[in-house]
Parts: sequence; C-alpha cells; structure tokens
Amino acid sequence: MNKEQFEHILGIQLTNEMYDSFIDYTLKLMWEQYKENYMKQEILISNKVNDMNIPFPNGTVGKEYKNTIVIQDEDVTDFWFEGLDSINLKDKIDDDTHHLITGIPEIAGTYDVKLCYKYKGWVNGMPTLERIFHISINPDPKTLWQNIPTSKDIEYYKEDSAINYVCVGDDIDVQKDIVVASQRGRSHANKGIPRDDDFRVEFCKETKWYVMAVADGAGSAKYSRKGSRVACNVAVEHCLTKLKDSEDFEEYIKIFKNEGETPENRKWVGDNIYDIVGNAALKAHKSIADEATSKGRNIKEYATTLLLAICKKFDFGWFVASFWVGDGALCLYDKNRQYIKLLGQPDGGEFAGQTRFLTMKEIFSDPKSFYQRLRFSIEDDFTSLMLMTDGVSDPKFGAEANLNKVKVWDNLWNDITSEVDLTDNNAQSANQLLKWLDFWAEGEHDDRTIAILY
Repeated sequence: MNKEQFEHILGIQLTNEMYDSFIDYTLKLMWEQYKENYMKQEILISNKVNDMNIPFPNGTVGKEYKNTIVIQDEDVTDFWFEGLDSINLKDKIDDDTHHLITGIPEIAGTYDVKLCYKYKGWVNGMPTLERIFHISINPDPKTLWQNIPTSKDIEYYKEDSAINYVCVGDDIDVQKDIVVASQRGRSHANKGIPRDDDFRVEFCKETKWYVMAVADGAGSAKYSRKGSRVACNVAVEHCLTKLKDSEDFEEYIKIFKNEGETPENRKWVGDNIYDIVGNAALKAHKSIADEATSKGRNIKEYATTLLLAICKKFDFGWFVASFWVGDGALCLYDKNRQYIKLLGQPDGGEFAGQTRFLTMKEIFSDPKSFYQRLRFSIEDDFTSLMLMTDGVSDPKFGAEANLNKVKVWDNLWNDITSEVDLTDNNAQSANQLLKWLDFWAEGEHDDRTIAILY
C-alpha cells in the first residue's frame, strides 16, 4: 500500500516524514507482537516435547544397542539426533515419525545426545528446538573381572587351570580318546583364590579300561582343593589297581549281556562294581579323613563332590559303571540315536542348595542308599561320556530337569564341538576345551571342569 492509497483510506493528508514514521512504528509493533506470539508457540511445543516419554535405555560396551524412537505429534514436523557418533550409534530413519537408534558402543561412559526438531510454524532462519538426553554405556562386565594368580606360597597350591588329553591311538578295538580341562572360576580369579575343582583320567593299555573322575571342592570349605585332588587320585588309582585283575568281572559282564538281566546276574555285576567303584569312593573318603586328621582339622574343611566312571569296549559294545555324589552331571550321550542316560543324579541334600559331599559320613552309613549311587550301562556305542562339575552344568542346563532333555544335551554338544575339534589323535583339543570353558554366563562364575570320552 503506497502513501496515496493510505491517505485515501484514512481521509487525511500526510507528509512524507509522517508516513515513513508511521510505517516504521507499525512494522516494529507488529514485529514485536509476531515475536511474542512465535515465542509463546515455541514454548508450548517445547514443553510438550519435554514432557514426552522418550526412553533412552542404558547400553553395554560390545553389545548391540537398539532403541526405536517414535514422535507422532502434529506440532513436530521433523526431528533428528546429534551426538550419536561419539557412542558409535547411528540414527536410521524408518519414516518421519519412527527412528531406529542402533550400533555397538565401544567406550563406557555417560553421553549427551541432542534431539533436534522443527515444529509447526517454523520457518527457515529460525532456530530449531532441542532436548538433551543422557545415555549411560556400561562397561563390558567381562572386563571388570580381575585375574589374580594364586599365590604359590599357600598350603595345597594348585594351578589355576589344568588340561589332559589321553590318546588311545589307532587301536581299532577301542578308538575313543579322552580330553579334559579345568578352569578356575572368575569369582575365584577376581580374589586370587585357588581352584577347588580337580580331575584325573586314565586309559590302561594292558587292560583297556578307562577310568575318569572329576570333583568339585566346596567353596565354603577352606581346604576343599585338597579334598577334590585326593578324591580323584585315590579313587582312580584304586580302580586301576582292581581292574588289573578283572577277568572274573569281565566274564560276569559278558554273561549279563548274553543271558540278560536276572537277579543273580545283576548281583554278580553289582557286587564287582561295589568292590571296584564303590570302594574307590570309600577309600577316597578315608584318605581325605586321614589328611584332615594329620593336620588336626575337621574333614568338613576338605568337602568335595566326586563323579567317577569306568568304561571298557567289548565285542558286544561298551560297558560303563559309575559313582556319583554331589552336584554336576555324568551322562552317556549319543547324538545319532538322540539318546542320553544319566549315570546317577545330582543330589542337593535334604534342603535346597545343600549339596552332599564325599566327605559326609552318611554317604556310606546306609548300604542301600550308597548302592543306589552306583550305576552301570551296556551300550552298542555312544557319542560321548561326559563328566562335569556344576560350574559347567548349571549355566548350560539351568534347571536340574533339563539334564533329562536330549535337546539340551544336543545344544551343549553343538556348543562344545563348534570350538573343540573332537576328532581322533587331536592333542590340541585339550587347549581348545580349556578355551571353551571361558564362556560367559551371567551370574555363573564358579570353577569349571569337564571330562569327555569320545
């Protein structure tokens, strides 16, 4: 509108100075009113966005981070994020209202992430609105554990890890090898506490009997590391000695296989198992008691579990016998047949969490109960015979009921063989198995031992 049009509407005459002054005054007044209204709108929208529930959960170093942000509001016309690069995250825009924040954080810390957005009424040249979020990236829990070596000056010093590989060679009558590994748990390593687990595995070339033992010293028992070592060594040594003269025992096994199970046949086999495997456990108990007495200590300070197995291949298949006290797992597994057979059961005592130990007198005081701890099986063949402490069985099976599920054993076997080459004559399998024992399971940081006949 020019000066003449303005004068015509108002019906007055204005000097050029008056007209210019009026226009200047009017524009300034309108501009201030515009800014005031714009600011009010900006504040209203900003408050609305600040009140929105937009979650930004914590992340973990090395673990994939995913967070979908949704803002569906007519006053927000566009939004994006700044500061994600410092966390190694990216903003993947699915559409105008859905954004996927994803990536793998690399460094722990607390980071500021800025939500920037345009809004209803926004025009080029005006600032965008912002909201600051704080994202905490937690360190990888694995890196928080220390690995303090066990002092060699302590009584009953034991290496923090141990392995063994028993190669039977090319003997076509046997063909199975043994691999075993034992690793100090993270909870022990974090405090520089020694490994309480132990093992011993042997193959006698003269008799072709396998003998295997693993033991888990009680964490609450000060000298359980010695108890587990004595248990394995004494039990295996006793079995090896008895099996050097096992002709009658082997004949009873053949009769049992050929004639089938009768009370008499089962008694013959059972009595020999009691003499060999059962007395091995009893002798181990007495040896631990003698050690405690010699030191003026209570046997409870040497508390340990024991899983013991003997095994031999015959013309008709394999014979396996076992003794089991305490937790852990001892199982025959055949992948092809989808078959498992537990050679005993974990016993937690009268109350939940109360594990029974080889060092308890009551284990041997009731002959009937003790006899039930002895098992045997005759199999055409099997994929593996596995003995493990609860440092392995607890994280891999979770609930005790899962020990009876073939699928869970399949998962364990596939997990092991994905990292361990369980083929004949592979001495490297022992180191591979030890490395596998370092698997991460949240809340499961006990000593881990597993022995595999395969």
